[in-house]
Amino acid sequence: MVTYRSPREWEIMREAGRVVAHALRAARDAAAPGVPARELDAAAARTIASMGAESNFLHYHPSWAPTPYPATACVSVNDVVVHGLPGDRPLREGDLVSVDCGAVLRGYHGDAAITFAVGEPSAADQRLMDVTERALERAIAQAVPGNRVGDIAHAVESTARAAGFGIVEGSGGHGIGTAMHEDPPVPNTGRPGRGLRLRPGLTIAIEPMVCAGAGGDGRTLADGWSVATADGSRAAHFEHSVAVTEDGPVVLTLP
Repeated sequence: MVTYRSPREWEIMREAGRVVAHALRAARDAAAPGVPARELDAAAARTIASMGAESNFLHYHPSWAPTPYPATACVSVNDVVVHGLPGDRPLREGDLVSVDCGAVLRGYHGDAAITFAVGEPSAADQRLMDVTERALERAIAQAVPGNRVGDIAHAVESTARAAGFGIVEGSGGHGIGTAMHEDPPVPNTGRPGRGLRLRPGLTIAIEPMVCAGAGGDGRTLADGWSVATADGSRAAHFEHSVAVTEDGPVVLTLP
């Protein structure tokens, strides 16, 4: 069931989104060669707590996962596309790191993701990040009343494929509000003019996940959470929570 929310609710979601933006910034600031991924998670956790919010990732347990999620943030490195568990492996110069995290404040959720390089990115990694971020911008621009979910999906897919990049099968975003994951699904592949028609009050998380290889099916690693590219190619992930309004899309996860 799709829920449509009021401007008052958007404002609370914007507060939660601001917490997420600051947590992502803290995680990025903590990243350096030799620093384990768990330190990025700890930085995000400290920020969320200091701003009076709670993590909505910690202990989250979807039906497909073998165990509850054990951390505040997903830290996905190089070929890991999403849901990477932040562990003790030290980051290395040139690693490509995606951090995805969320927060709940006064009963409303925020969810966003960023990708960055540790140190100076290679030209190839920079292009991958630029294209993925451009896909997010173009997808957000489609989040207007009268359009359909397929228009958002097509914006992501067409931007990635025009650059010669792939998309992992089944990846995408979701509705968000009083739960972290709500209807409707917001896929990263699709045809324009198809799917749910967008109406004012819809709040969704749009999250392109683009890989340097062909895409296709991902592979779930032994931890049961981390999803990596099938061919070992690197991946980038950017995400914002967005409200569909009469005046156009409003990004709810800005600092």
